[in-house]
Amino acid sequence: MIEKMRLYGLRGAVCVSENTPQAIQQAVSELADELFARNSYSPEDIVSIQFTMTSDLTALNPAAALRRSNQAALAASCALFCSTEPPVDGALPRTIRVLVTAYAEKPPVHVYTGGAEVLRPDWARTQAER
Repeated sequence: MIEKMRLYGLRGAVCVSENTPQAIQQAVSELADELFARNSYSPEDIVSIQFTMTSDLTALNPAAALRRSNQAALAASCALFCSTEPPVDGALPRTIRVLVTAYAEKPPVHVYTGGAEVLRPDWARTQAER
């Protein structure tokens, strides 16, 4: 059976070790590298990339970090957006989440890393099996 291209939402998250530009850059770069390696997206597949970050991260915008990463070509090909997560009691600190909207032939592999696996243990288990 031939699968058709459809629009998917690829999710991911990473916890940042500290609120510094270097730590945020490293976390976003590693998350982006793994997201796009696991999903084999090309720049023309991606519609937009939206980040959220917890309010304890203020040193660097994740969209700016993505533009400086190995995935800069992907970042340059689509709309980027970043906002602050709403404050929620008990929320995981120093966390960056991402939603990539892209066309693909198969469902995406979501990536939660750097301590963010606790947000979606169901997806973390599925990824470990792939």
